[in-house]
Amino acid sequence: MKTPDKIERTGDALIQHGHLNRRVYIMKVGDADPCRLIEMTERLAVTNGYTKVFAKVPETRSSEFLRAGYAAEASIPGFFRGREKALFLCKYFLDSRRIEKQEKELDRIEALAKRQISMKRTAWGDSRFLLRPCTPHDASCMSDLYGRVFPSYPFPIDRPDYILKTMKSHSDYFGVECGRKLIALASAEMDREQENVEMTDFATLPEWEGNGLGQHLLSVMETVMTGKGIKTAYTIARAASAGINIIFSKQGYRFGGRLINNTNISGCIESMNVWYKTLYS
Repeated sequence: MKTPDKIERTGDALIQHGHLNRRVYIMKVGDADPCRLIEMTERLAVTNGYTKVFAKVPETRSSEFLRAGYAAEASIPGFFRGREKALFLCKYFLDSRRIEKQEKELDRIEALAKRQISMKRTAWGDSRFLLRPCTPHDASCMSDLYGRVFPSYPFPIDRPDYILKTMKSHSDYFGVECGRKLIALASAEMDREQENVEMTDFATLPEWEGNGLGQHLLSVMETVMTGKGIKTAYTIARAASAGINIIFSKQGYRFGGRLINNTNISGCIESMNVWYKTLYS
């Protein structure tokens, strides 16, 4: 994979930035002063030639961003402790980046996925497969699998040290085995303080696609996260992938919006769809 973007703290805020995604991503605003944070991140973008600033912001702290020319591309109700909405705000520094060239196709995929909401799901009954939590002993095999599936990814999941670090801090990984070999993976990236979880890092080896492994991983992950007191689940999925959007729609997730030309995944910068679900209130 290409060199991943950096994740850094600036005061109480957490940001990711780099040339892989050609953007600054404000992952957490925290208690940072919005005006100073906007000034700093935009200066960082201009200095490095990034073409987008993307921020995940509590609705009650969004006014300074909106006044500075940011626009909402997506939102998730109840994102913060089940009570406050999150806005996914953006500002572009290159006109061509704000234009979605595949808009009609992505709209078609979105509509297709929405028609699957809460449809009957296939029961788990294939004795070939074992679905289980991953452990630190799996890190090397996991990184190999991710490296095979994704030519590029916004985070360095093809590195065992990164997987081990996130396992210890905030992520639960789940896998599907066949013949004692991992063939599919996903992770639940938790924010315990804000009681939300990103269901992410879904990957199935190409030869095992079509067996519904992602759907069953998601179902088990929801059960585990509910048991941990998580209130809201969400994902940021490739808008061009009908399969991953259908997985979430079938599981009862709602469409929250589209992030235009947002993320370098599978070899190029792509638009991403936001889906969300209330696990319990």
